Amino acid sequence: MRCEDIKERMPDFLTGDLDKKAKSEFDAHMAGCSACSEELRQLTETWTRLGVLPTEQPSPALRNRFYTMLEAYKEGLGSEKAAAVPEKKFSFSLGRLWLRRPAFQFAAALVFVILGISAGYFLRNPRAQMSQLHQEVDSMRQMMAVSLLQQPSSSDRIQGASFSSQVKAPTQKTLDTLLQTLNNDSNINVRLAAVDALYLFSSNSEVKDRIVQSLAGQESPLVQVALIDLLVGIREKRAVDAFKALIQNEKLNPDVKQKAEVAIQQLSF
Repeated sequence: MRCEDIKERMPDFLTGDLDKKAKSEFDAHMAGCSACSEELRQLTETWTRLGVLPTEQPSPALRNRFYTMLEAYKEGLGSEKAAAVPEKKFSFSLGRLWLRRPAFQFAAALVFVILGISAGYFLRNPRAQMSQLHQEVDSMRQMMAVSLLQQPSSSDRIQGASFSSQVKAPTQKTLDTLLQTLNNDSNINVRLAAVDALYLFSSNSEVKDRIVQSLAGQESPLVQVALIDLLVGIREKRAVDAFKALIQNEKLNPDVKQKAEVAIQQLSF
């Protein structure tokens, strides 16, 4: 089989659509052609990275803003009556929101602290203090993310996972909280958000190990597929054994089984 023929069949190989004979010919050519093997490796990496790109959907933050605006609109229906006592109405609404959503308390405090730190640093020496300021802001982001991930509202926890993706140097506590969310959260969407966030920190060897271990405890096909895509995307060859163990589960979703089988092939090169 010529190299041109092999290149045409690479997409079919990646999707697992080659029949037994074609795959045998494909493997035989790969064993003796370093150029095609390298091209397949690069194509596989691109393919798997595309697979972990999240589907574009309205973000949880957008939904939160919508419902907040909706509540404000409902309250605004009685604006004529409220105009007589604007200060009382404002303080009541703010107080109710403050007590109802602890996450908002933390967010507001975070904003004020950042503003205070920023003012102080920039008044002294902006260039010399910029690095330290970034570290302080990063630390506050992590505190905010951990706080949100521990909230009872699933939308808050999703927002916390999303917030953690903005962290540049995660602490052990941040990583532990994300991994605990991945393993134990009752909401599938929250666990998927944790997978997306952990992808950014997958260069950490401990994170890699714990993600591989997490696969065995997941029961949702959606989370299983997301973890498989993540592990293939970072080319974690040690995950092959975890994929093989997963396939042995008789109750495994057929689509997940096929995904794991393709993943084993992709990581075998």
